[in-house]
Amino acid sequence: MNPRNQPQGAWNSSEKSGMLQPTPPSAAYQDIPAGYPQSFPSQPVPQGPYAQGPYAQGPYPGQSVVAVQPTVFVTTAPLADPEPDYLCYSIFTMLCCCFPLGIAALVFSSSTRNANYSGQQALAERNSKTARTLNHVAVAMGLVVTVLVIVYVVMVYKNYNH
Repeated sequence: MNPRNQPQGAWNSSEKSGMLQPTPPSAAYQDIPAGYPQSFPSQPVPQGPYAQGPYAQGPYPGQSVVAVQPTVFVTTAPLADPEPDYLCYSIFTMLCCCFPLGIAALVFSSSTRNANYSGQQALAERNSKTARTLNHVAVAMGLVVTVLVIVYVVMVYKNYNH
């Protein structure tokens, strides 16, 4: 290459090669204090298909790699309408009428909801009927107990005034 044949401003490797090199730091920065090592050991970079980046670790020699796939749940759409679970009714009977029967009705209501979600129509129907029956019995017991308490209070009040 003849430098005279190059156009003005063209790259000349002999003139500009020094510009690409960083200047070394001054001697004051190169003094290493006593007690520090003169050089640091180089870290081995893992090789093979598992090495990704300067800090990646591969499998240890003699160990196998296990790839884990995420679990996929396949559900089918229910063929019929879901059964009613009577959850609000169960909570009402548990709090206002009969606590033990309300708890049992609440358990069957949540079982009905789970069976509806999993597509088990027969189990959902059976649990729904059981929850409804327990709720009706709890409301009936609550009404009977309320009527008996009112009658008892009226009888005691009448006997107390006479």
